[in-house]
Amino acid sequence: MSPFLYRANEAAKLLGVGLTTAKSLISSGELRSVKIGRSRRVPADALREYVQRLDAVQNGDGAGVAAPTPSVENVPSNH
Repeated sequence: MSPFLYRANEAAKLLGVGLTTAKSLISSGELRSVKIGRSRRVPADALREYVQRLDAVQNGDGAGVAAPTPSVENVPSNH
């Protein structure tokens, strides 16, 4: 069974980023976390949500993303 919650260093490793970056994402709220006692943990689904948001912004989800510009080779000529 996979853990429900990850420490910042575990979340960093799973995301392939450094600990400083992971802590920055957590403190800014970009990466959702929960507080248990004095420690912060990142829910497993928060990691998936974060990656899905990055994917949508960078690769487009159809909302607010401009359509790709056709290349010159694909434009029909009027000749």
